Amino acid sequence: MSRTRSAVRPDEIRRHNLCLLLEEIHRHGELSRAELTQRTGLNRSTIGALVAELTDMRLLCEQLPTSHVRAGRPSHLVGPQLGGPFVIAVDLDVDRLASAAVGLSGTLLLSRERNLGKQDRRPNRVAEQIAADVEALIGCLEPDARPVGIGVSIPGTVTRDRTSVALSPNLGWHNIGFAALVEHEIHARTGRQLPVELGNDADLGVLAEHVRGAARDCDDVVFLTGRTGVGAGILVNGVALRGHQGLAGEVGHVVLDPAGPSCHCGNAGCVETYIGQAAVLREVGCPTPPGRQSMLWLDDLVGRLDLGAAPSPVVAGMRAVAEPLGRTIANLVNVLNPQRIVLAGILDRILRVARDDVERAVHRHAFDHSRGATELCSAGLGSNSSLIGAAELAFQRLLANPLVRY
Repeated sequence: MSRTRSAVRPDEIRRHNLCLLLEEIHRHGELSRAELTQRTGLNRSTIGALVAELTDMRLLCEQLPTSHVRAGRPSHLVGPQLGGPFVIAVDLDVDRLASAAVGLSGTLLLSRERNLGKQDRRPNRVAEQIAADVEALIGCLEPDARPVGIGVSIPGTVTRDRTSVALSPNLGWHNIGFAALVEHEIHARTGRQLPVELGNDADLGVLAEHVRGAARDCDDVVFLTGRTGVGAGILVNGVALRGHQGLAGEVGHVVLDPAGPSCHCGNAGCVETYIGQAAVLREVGCPTPPGRQSMLWLDDLVGRLDLGAAPSPVVAGMRAVAEPLGRTIANLVNVLNPQRIVLAGILDRILRVARDDVERAVHRHAFDHSRGATELCSAGLGSNSSLIGAAELAFQRLLANPLVRY
């Protein structure tokens, strides 16, 4: 029995093509009409009509190039509309809250940052502080600029609908409907109804690195980050691996040695007890508790290291944690066979100081045919991967349907 296929309506084709063109500009920035024709496979007249429509919607603009060296008529350059739509990206960590207004193509417009004390980590209080930062950022931009959404990076597990924090041990949160709290506070302060979506910090980190950072050219990627905890964002064939409940990537609680140190999760010998921020800072002799100040102290020392000189306590400490980091990476290589593993946070510092030790440990523990196919590299976006990933999350609604008025 043959299946009846329904025809694709012209308005569906139009929306698809608008999304296609807008996505190209968002991912790659300013492009000529000729480049858009080549990238999308659409003809020149269709590109012209789509650009005109997106320009009328104040999403894109076009102009002649400032320099033109070839003979003939120059192709117009198409780029994001100045003063057009933007999102607010938020990166929440245990002792820090960073917020930024981000335009299409990942343009950073404005940013703010504040420290968080213990009393500031309560969900209602964090929501209030996010709302205050959102209000301040919107107030600094042009009146005609349109906020279209808010993405929040969370150091913990997030439900599949991106509205609630299932568990964040380091914040002390459990089953918190945090998106609704933030939406309520923003509406109370600004009168705006802005959609808020949450994402795990590592999941958003791999999204950002894939779109704009060190993994732009590959689809099988692990983004391994060490902040207060250790987590992984994973792409398989370009698709995020989230798991049945959205809890995939909890690498920090994979057990390396059941006879190892006790972990706050109740087990012993977890990855986090060996290469988490607190463990690494303890190994290098940091004089301050784990947090932003201790990371600034470490970055200052790493920046001044002469790796050819006699090992300093920092180098010795980094080399001591290179073995468990290498074993953790080897496990990921054996299970996932990624093309690239991107290291961020304190794990990136270990790689920079003790790469040879890390690679030797990977070589010892990884399956022969997999280890040579995996490249280790530092995060291309530095400490901003999760923040930029939060912006990408917030833009997804607009990119999926630019015809909706936000």
